[in-house]
Amino acid sequence: MKSKSDSVLTLSNPVPHGQNIFAKRSINQRSNVVTSILKYLSLIIGSAAILLPLVVIFMASFKTEQEFYNTPVFSPPSNFLNFQNFSDAFTGGLMVQGFANTTIILVFSCAGTILIGTMTAYVLSRFNFRINAVVSGLFLLAALIPGVSTQVATFQIISALGLFNKIGSNIILNLGTDVISVYIFLQFLNGIPRELDEAALIDGASFLDVYWRIILPLLMPAIATVLIIKGVAIYNDFYTPFLYMPGKGLGTISTSLFRFIGPYNAHWEVICAGVVITIMPTLIIFLFLQKYIYNGLTQGAVK
Repeated sequence: MKSKSDSVLTLSNPVPHGQNIFAKRSINQRSNVVTSILKYLSLIIGSAAILLPLVVIFMASFKTEQEFYNTPVFSPPSNFLNFQNFSDAFTGGLMVQGFANTTIILVFSCAGTILIGTMTAYVLSRFNFRINAVVSGLFLLAALIPGVSTQVATFQIISALGLFNKIGSNIILNLGTDVISVYIFLQFLNGIPRELDEAALIDGASFLDVYWRIILPLLMPAIATVLIIKGVAIYNDFYTPFLYMPGKGLGTISTSLFRFIGPYNAHWEVICAGVVITIMPTLIIFLFLQKYIYNGLTQGAVK
C-alpha cells in the first residue's frame, strides 16, 4: 500500500509545461479555424444574396417576352446577343432624355451642396458665436424629422415658387446640405491647423480668401467623398422626380423605367434591360473611385 506521502507526491506532480503549451495551441488553432469558416461562410452568403438578383436581372435582359414568362428564373437566355430589349429601353423609356436630365440635376445639386456644405462647416468650425451650438443642433434636429411628414408643406412651397413640373424643383430640393456632408467637412476642418488661417489673415487675406484659397483645396478628399455619396443618392432617387416632374420629357433615369409599367401589362424583360443600363454608370464610377470613398470616410472618422 502507498503511504500518504507517496499519494501527495503523485497528486502534486504537475503536467509537463510543454504539454500545456501544446494543448493551448491546438485549442487556439481549432477556434481560429472555426472562426475563419464562419467568417467566410457569412461573406459567401452575403455576396450570394447581393449578386443573385443582379444575375437574374442580367440574364432576363437578354430574354424575349416568351422566354421570360415560360422559362425558369435562373435559366440563361437562348441568345446573349439579343439587344432588342436595350433598344426598346432607350427609345420607349426615353432614357437618353433621362440621362440628360439626371446629369443636369447632378451637376447643379452637387455643386451647390459642396459650396453650401463647406461654407457651413467653415463657419461652425472657425467662428465662435452665440448661436453656434443652436445651429449645429438644428442640423441634427432636421435629420431626425421624417421627410415624409414635411412633404405637404414642401409641395406647397414648390408650387408657390412656380417650379412644379420643372427641373429646377429637383435642383432646389437637392441643394439642401445633409448632416452627413456637414459632419464629414467638420471632421476634416478640425484636422486643419488654425495657424494656417491666422497666417493668411496676418498677410492681409480676408475670411473669404482663407476659405477659397486655403480651406477649400485642403478639403478635396472630403469633397470627393461627399460628391460620390450625394451623387449616388440623387442618381437613385425616384420619389422626388416622380412627384415634382411628372411631365413627359422631364423624367430622370430612375423614372424612365416606370414608363414600361402600364395598367394591363408590364414589360419586365425591357425593364430588366433598363436596370442594367442604369447600373452600368454607377458601377464603373464606383470601380474607379472606390479608394477615394473608403479613404475619405476613414480619414474623416479618424480626424
